[in-house]
Amino acid sequence: MKKKPIIIGIESSCDDTGVSIIQNRNVLSNIIIHQNIHKKYGGVVPELASRLHDKNIVKAVQEAILTAKINPYQIDAVSFTLGPGLIGSLLVGASFAKSFSMGLGIPLLTVNHIQAHILVHFIKNANINNSYPTFPFLGLVISGGHTQIIKVSDFFQMKLLGSTLDNSIGEILDKIAIILGFYYPGGPMIEYYSKNGNEKKFTFSKPTVNGLDFSFSGFKSNVLQFIKNKLKDNTFFIKQNISDICASIEKTIAEILLEKVQKAVLKTGIYTIVLAGGVSANHKIRKTFMSFGTKDNRYKIFIPKKEYTTDNGAMIAITGLMKYKRNLFDSIHVTPYAKFKMF
Repeated sequence: MKKKPIIIGIESSCDDTGVSIIQNRNVLSNIIIHQNIHKKYGGVVPELASRLHDKNIVKAVQEAILTAKINPYQIDAVSFTLGPGLIGSLLVGASFAKSFSMGLGIPLLTVNHIQAHILVHFIKNANINNSYPTFPFLGLVISGGHTQIIKVSDFFQMKLLGSTLDNSIGEILDKIAIILGFYYPGGPMIEYYSKNGNEKKFTFSKPTVNGLDFSFSGFKSNVLQFIKNKLKDNTFFIKQNISDICASIEKTIAEILLEKVQKAVLKTGIYTIVLAGGVSANHKIRKTFMSFGTKDNRYKIFIPKKEYTTDNGAMIAITGLMKYKRNLFDSIHVTPYAKFKMF
């Protein structure tokens, strides 16, 4: 019987060093080393991130192999994030992956970070449905760096339908969080305080953007101006209303995302929706999409389990596995790229 291929995935696009080993869509190990040092700077410092990747990557690979209970010579191919992301961080992952490939004499597989977030749903039991989405479907990628609607016709046939014209949803949450007095990353803090709040207490404007693109700068300005005006009359306004403010912010954001997805459905006739990216871990967004799918049975909603929302090596490994099966191998001379590229 032919052996099922074992793929190692290396993710280093931002500040998390992720290494995972997958066989037959099963995760044998999924190691993530976080860089908590960035909190004191209020955001990711690229130079620090790349240095820490360099420090952590060997440890993460060793731990992944040990946890998977295999030896390195059983690995059939190495996949890694080629882009988009922080170029210094990407170079660390690429350099290690190339060396690993050459040292073991195994093929190299490059992975697009955005595609990987979407394809994480093809890991066995990776989403709350414990099933695989069927093609075609609409992918909503929401993270610290991206907010996009993507039509997915096959594993490597994707078309960008809409994207943010300014900031990503993750960036907006972090910027609003600073005004509220939270530390970086601010999104989880807003979510934490929103759970006990009245989401109908305050109303914020929703940006009007034609087509399937997003814009969050106007929403951010509206929230900041609202807070500024309230503080003029009551310096304790934020402290006294923090839960209601956060809940109202989250409600508005979830509605903006859902309304855009509904427009995409009307345009494409595709009712299967797949959420992906770090912000898809947000409780309010998950609840909003699940509730909508329950009310309208035409929709099939796929939401990743929380361990597969943020950057991780498993999403790189599963994408690598799909490329391996199609013999989509890459040259040792490939170069990482920082900016988003069309699929």
